[in-house]
Amino acid sequence: MSYPAEILPQSEAWAANTDINTLRNKLLDLLCQKAYKEGDFVLSSGQPSKYYINCKPVTLHPQGALATGRLLLAMLPANTHAIAGLTLGADPIVSAVTVVSAYENQPIPGLIIRKEAKGHGTQAYIEGPILTEAANVVVLEDVVTTGQSAMKAVERLRDAGYTVELVISLVDRKQGGAEFYQSQGLKFEAVYGIEDIQQRYRQIT
Repeated sequence: MSYPAEILPQSEAWAANTDINTLRNKLLDLLCQKAYKEGDFVLSSGQPSKYYINCKPVTLHPQGALATGRLLLAMLPANTHAIAGLTLGADPIVSAVTVVSAYENQPIPGLIIRKEAKGHGTQAYIEGPILTEAANVVVLEDVVTTGQSAMKAVERLRDAGYTVELVISLVDRKQGGAEFYQSQGLKFEAVYGIEDIQQRYRQIT
């Protein structure tokens, strides 16, 4: 299935120079418009839900990707050596942050974690540059529900000898993910809680 390309007028190219607070509000609107739906859904965890969030229409949107990259880069600790995420949801997020970091003159490499080892060549779980031993890697995620998906990335990275202390998500569904990460000795931050999206969604629809 193909979709018409979205051409943005210059006046709508807001993600490059907007201040962080305004950027956060504009990205929230984009999530409400393109990522959030209400209805009857079954999540990947098997749980039923009255709403669904698919962030890829936003993180693959030109302004959405740039806004995501800028916001998440601003949240990274100063000692971050790399960022990483589990394919597929984290792929555009990791890419966005690495590109924005280069433009901000603080380049941070990105790693993509496979769900299954590559079936040929090096048979690796981790794609991207090889880091120094014990490098500090922050795991990124698009939506956290129970926390299990990003934890797979954490485990692969730790198995490779890297240090992982923080998970950052674009959206937290507030269904146990934060508590799970805490139980695993991880810090957790999110750009938006589900209540932020639901409140704004009702204001603009």
